[in-house]
Amino acid sequence: MKWYKRAASGLMAAIMTLALAACGSNDQIENPGGPDGTHLNFSCYNYSNSMDPITNVNSSWCFLRYGVGECLFRFDENVEVEYALCDSYETEDYTTWVLHIREGVRFSNGNAVTASAVKASLERVYAAEADKSGNSTPSQYAAFSSIEADDAEGVLTLVCTAQTINLPGILAYPWYGIVDTSVIDSEVIGTGPYYVTALEENSTIDLAKNPYYWDGEAPYDAIRIYLTEDSSTKAMALKSGDVDLVENITTPSDLAELKADDAYYVSTTAGVRLGNSYFNFNGVLGNEALRQAVQYAVDDATMCGVTVGGMYTAGCSVLPSSLPYGYDQLTDPYAYDLNKAVETLDAAGIVDTDGDGYRELNGQKINLNYLAYTSRNLDEFAQAVAISLEAVGIGCTVTVQDYDTALANQSAGNFDMITSNAIVVPTGDPSGFLGNFYSGNSSAYGYYANEEYDALYERLLTATDSDAQLQLIIQLQQILIDDAATLVHGYYNSTFASRVSAVDGADITPIDYYWITTKIRPAQ
Repeated sequence: MKWYKRAASGLMAAIMTLALAACGSNDQIENPGGPDGTHLNFSCYNYSNSMDPITNVNSSWCFLRYGVGECLFRFDENVEVEYALCDSYETEDYTTWVLHIREGVRFSNGNAVTASAVKASLERVYAAEADKSGNSTPSQYAAFSSIEADDAEGVLTLVCTAQTINLPGILAYPWYGIVDTSVIDSEVIGTGPYYVTALEENSTIDLAKNPYYWDGEAPYDAIRIYLTEDSSTKAMALKSGDVDLVENITTPSDLAELKADDAYYVSTTAGVRLGNSYFNFNGVLGNEALRQAVQYAVDDATMCGVTVGGMYTAGCSVLPSSLPYGYDQLTDPYAYDLNKAVETLDAAGIVDTDGDGYRELNGQKINLNYLAYTSRNLDEFAQAVAISLEAVGIGCTVTVQDYDTALANQSAGNFDMITSNAIVVPTGDPSGFLGNFYSGNSSAYGYYANEEYDALYERLLTATDSDAQLQLIIQLQQILIDDAATLVHGYYNSTFASRVSAVDGADITPIDYYWITTKIRPAQ
């Protein structure tokens, strides 16, 4: 499978993990970043209160984003896979993979990263999926019949249950972040350039330099992360000098002001993120006519260009138009048309029989349970969609929740619609994301099922010819469009903004698994 190159310029589990991540055992650095030490203040949205890869998808991302953890592989700025904790591998059949673990790497507590330690970490995330002690689903991307470690040779042998063409890219995904399982009952320890010294839930995270880091010295003695929900608050903190670096200013006026001021550097990456809302096919949206009407009723071009001030580019497919996956070959049968929305509902007998202004389905008033969270303008999208649906007689109640709660409700199927913003090339190609709609995985995303889609997706997983891969990806996209399988809003461009006088190297990458890296350093 090709790796994309940029085409354009459980509540209790979370609480437990907070306790685990809050206090590192390291005592090598006393008062890190004291009055004479280098210090970075970073403000970001609170995507999760956990940094344990098993908790959920966002906790695994935080493990990598904050510079606390790493995977066996990682992606560069062009979304090409490169070595990290693994420094070489061999495979002859894409089923058995022999990985050599980089010598001399230690966890931030000083423990050695051996093949056995890596084995234990990988087995833990799969065990948590199996016994449902975590919400991460690593088998979505790869499943193993065996994992064997040879510490004398420094080798890990992975035997996949089926051909897995893109295993290095898969093992770069945050679910596969390597933790020290020997101390996991008390703390979450990784191999990144920094480790956690303190955590105040929904407020701050303190990091210190990892003295054992294998890939060069970390530039900062200490980092404080401010978990900030409101975009304008982040922008104000940057302008006041309270913080040096912020992620994703989503208020258009604030972003424009920062871009216009030479005191700030704004790094923007081409959109590889999809903004969409999943449908729950086990609820009323299992009705095809209702889904089609929702598609007709929503004016994505206005939402992307006006409602969120151009922060997104509108589109119809789950794969952005900026990616080389045949967007121009797709057709959209549900372009915005309020009249067609009404006609579709009427023809299906989804009408308002009691005159209260809301249509009924199977004798019940429709009132969609629409979950949203505030990241990347998603709550604004949800409110705009709800207003649009009300205009054609579809009731819709928007509930804005923190991400962990929303994700738990999504996993439990407690929604009719739920917002999402996700990288669609999470393992370096789109097969992983397209797997969200494969019936073997879709229970976590709304229970979509289509036999033709499943068959084509299974072919994609074993295809090695690039032309054949592309044609399968195009067909899969069109099936999702035709089935009205999800409500696509548009494609988001991620940003970093930093104070030029304080920070160098603050560039955001298309795969934004990596925020706090050794490339970000004090300004010279």
